Amino acid sequence: MTLHFSILYRCYRFASRRWHWAQRRFTRPGLAVLGAFVLVASLAPDTDNNLTYQALPLLLVLLVAAVCLSRLFKVTFTASRVLPRFGTAGCPLNYRVVVKNLSRHGQSGLSLLENLAAPWPPFQEWLAVQRAEQKVLRSFRFSGRRSLNPFKVALAKDALVPTMAAGQEVEVQVELTPLRRGILRLTGVTLARPDPFGLFRALSTVLLPQTVLILPKRYLLSAVALPGAARYQEGGVALAAHVGQSEEYVALRDYRHGDPMRHIHWRSWARVGKPVVKEFEDEFFVRHALVLDTFMEDAHSEVFEEAVSVAASFVCTLPTQESLLDLLFVGPQSYCFTAGRGVAHVEQMLEILASVRACSDQPFLALEHLVLRHVGVVSGCVCVLVAWDEQRRDFVRKLKALGIPVLILIIVPPGQGRNLEPGPLGDEPDRFFVLEAGQMETGLTKLK
Repeated sequence: MTLHFSILYRCYRFASRRWHWAQRRFTRPGLAVLGAFVLVASLAPDTDNNLTYQALPLLLVLLVAAVCLSRLFKVTFTASRVLPRFGTAGCPLNYRVVVKNLSRHGQSGLSLLENLAAPWPPFQEWLAVQRAEQKVLRSFRFSGRRSLNPFKVALAKDALVPTMAAGQEVEVQVELTPLRRGILRLTGVTLARPDPFGLFRALSTVLLPQTVLILPKRYLLSAVALPGAARYQEGGVALAAHVGQSEEYVALRDYRHGDPMRHIHWRSWARVGKPVVKEFEDEFFVRHALVLDTFMEDAHSEVFEEAVSVAASFVCTLPTQESLLDLLFVGPQSYCFTAGRGVAHVEQMLEILASVRACSDQPFLALEHLVLRHVGVVSGCVCVLVAWDEQRRDFVRKLKALGIPVLILIIVPPGQGRNLEPGPLGDEPDRFFVLEAGQMETGLTKLK
């Protein structure tokens, strides 16, 4: 079986490389002529029943002439990008590329192409995706297959380059649409000019390696009434920020026997002539846990990507100025990141979510243990789950037994959410939501 997949992988790599080369080298008319040439060549042997073979020499001459004339294009240039710090999956990323013509002649009719890092994955990663897809699809069934190549990271449009005189520097506006979150690697830029027939393009490339972090896609959420109320936080905000005292400063008062020396306000003592201490009070505030289920075999699953997007949407929606938000998930190890009230910012949480990967080498119990160790300090839990099996139902049942209010969101493939029952949330159906991949915006409007 592995040998079978190895052969398919080699064919996939070969076909992908050839198609990538053809798309960059041929213009759209050129691709049409190339397609016509292949079609005519396939029909040419049957000279008794058709006359298409007569077009074969003409098409061949056009293609050969276009390739030969493209060899006359020579240009030397430098380039520099002005990239933003972040992009968002699915949203156009616009930026500038500064190009300088170093050749002795003016240049016109040029296009700028972005060079992305090779999208072809290693064999083991490609094999994992194929096996995961086979588990959910029947033979010869195409309706459930992925609509998007899981390894394609971005779509880059050709950008028109203004006419450049010798030695002139121009700015080119580039639009690139990231398709997946994570680090987008750009390796260089290419200037392309078509031959006089407009069929084949000559290319000149300079290396320009840069990266930009692509944040998860987010959905617009209305104001959601999250479960739980304010609770006493041992250590207060200062503990959350890992500095200072364990309570919130309120006022000054006279010293009483037993007050710790570190609470003395020395300036006030010097002014009034008697010991004065700072008075604190315990702090109560809202603290929510956002639990992200990462346990999937398919690292490129649409369901998992939608789960990360839903988590990112909650991060951007929750009012972290007056509360804390703890993001809990399992990767190579268990993680808990906190944002709000000066601890961290939303952008930092989104950067973390941009790098989250599916976990297939640990059991779901790892996430359960992480959350159960943490629930003593939270007001409520928002759980974004990628399945609704007995393990996950038992996990929710334990949270309810501890008196933790929960909001459960189950992300499922299209058409598979109709028969899911709330299980332990049967008495709170308004806290249980099933969201189908591809229809997330419609499903999220039901949250209240």
